[in-house]
Amino acid sequence: MKWQGRRESANVEDRRGAAAAGGAGVIIMLLRFIIGRFGIRGVMILGVVGLGLYMVGVNPVSLLQGQSASTQQAAPADDNTSRFVRVILAETEDVWSTLFGSNDYPEPTLVMFSGSVTSACGYASAASGPFYCPGDKKLYLDTSFFNELAERFGAPGDFAAAYVIAHEVGHHIQTVTGISNQVRSAQQRAGNEVEANALQVKMELQADCYAGVWAHYADRTSKILDAGDIEEGLRAANAIGDDTLQRNAGRRVTPESFTHGTSQQRQDWFTIGYRNGDVNRCDTFSAGSL
Repeated sequence: MKWQGRRESANVEDRRGAAAAGGAGVIIMLLRFIIGRFGIRGVMILGVVGLGLYMVGVNPVSLLQGQSASTQQAAPADDNTSRFVRVILAETEDVWSTLFGSNDYPEPTLVMFSGSVTSACGYASAASGPFYCPGDKKLYLDTSFFNELAERFGAPGDFAAAYVIAHEVGHHIQTVTGISNQVRSAQQRAGNEVEANALQVKMELQADCYAGVWAHYADRTSKILDAGDIEEGLRAANAIGDDTLQRNAGRRVTPESFTHGTSQQRQDWFTIGYRNGDVNRCDTFSAGSL
C-alpha cells in the first residue's frame, strides 16, 4: 500500500502502555467495603493495603477518587504503526464521508491499546481481537494483532491490516444507519442461539462487504493500493473464517456455532463490495429477516 505521507486522522486515541480501568473499580469497591464493615480496624487494614498498592506503583488516593494512576493514558507514540493506523482511518473517513453525501458522516474514534482495555461495552483483553463498541462508537485495536495476523494466521501485509480496520468501520456504519439495532432486536426475538448466531454472521459478512466498498474507492480514487493488495485482504478473510479457525484449532466444524461466517463467505462478500462499490449490494439479510 502507498500509505506513507498521507493525511492522518485525528480520531485516534493511543492507550498503548496504559492499564485498563476495569481492575481499579474492583479495588475501589473492596476498599470502601473494608471501611464500612470494619470501621477503625478497617482504616488500619486500609493503611496496610494502601502501602502495598503504593509499593507496586499505584496511588491509593487517586483510587479512592476513582482515578487510578495506573490508568492514565500514555503519551501517544509517533511510530510506524501509529502512523499507519491514522492514515487508514483517514482513508475510511474520506470514503464514507463522500458516500454519506449530504448527511454528515459521524466519524468514529479508534483506540489503540496493548493487553487490555475498558470500553462502554465492558472490559476486553487482546485475546478478544479487534472490536467495535456501539455504546461509545469507538473501534478498539490491540496493534499486536497485526503481528498475529501475519505470524499465526499466515496473512501478512499492510492491506491485510487495513482490511481489519475497514471491517470494524463497517460495524460503525451499521450502527449509525440503524442496522445494528435492528439486528440486536431480531436476535432478542430469535427462538434459540443458532438463529441469533445466524443473524450475527449476516452482520459480520455485511461489515466485510463494507470493507470491500471502502477498498473499491481506495483503489479508484485515492490510488492507495498496490498490485497484490486485494489478494492480501482475501487471504486475511480466509484465515479468520469460522470454519478455518475451528479446523485449525483441531475442533469439529460446527456451522450452528458460527458467528462471522465461513472463509469462503467472507471472501465472497468482501469481493462483492470491492467489485461494485455499492453499499446497496451489501444486503446480506434476506427480505423480512429483521
